[in-house]
Amino acid sequence: NVYGPRQDPLGEAGVVAIFGRAMLAGKTPTIYGDGQQTRDFVYVGDVARANLLAAERLLSGFFAQSLDEAAFNVGTGKETSVLEIFQTLKGLTGFSGEPQFEGPRPGEVRRSALDGARAAQVLGFSPQVSLREGLSATVAWLRRVR
Repeated sequence: NVYGPRQDPLGEAGVVAIFGRAMLAGKTPTIYGDGQQTRDFVYVGDVARANLLAAERLLSGFFAQSLDEAAFNVGTGKETSVLEIFQTLKGLTGFSGEPQFEGPRPGEVRRSALDGARAAQVLGFSPQVSLREGLSATVAWLRRVR
């Protein structure tokens, strides 16, 4: 799950922006399920850097055989629960409430993390922005635009 400044806080995708916007407005975010479902949250700046590394390799002719070689998982390889995201954002925004829990959505994936070994090996990519740093930058942006 890519997150960061300029992520649309409206709609159903983008839990970081949705929760952050709600908390800054003093509204209670909704967690679907028990909050223990995990995702691999990767900062948008890290994803942009991975794309630049891939583009540099492509332009240098590194992927001479096929562009199929140029497909990579870009993530942190770390599972973070939705409840952990809530708690961290709570601290960063100063929100004092607790989440509202509703039933899980149909088809909800329980656990998700990406294996970025190939991106590390071929591109030299590793994420540089910690989850807390990225969430802090996202909250700062949400404060500016609300």
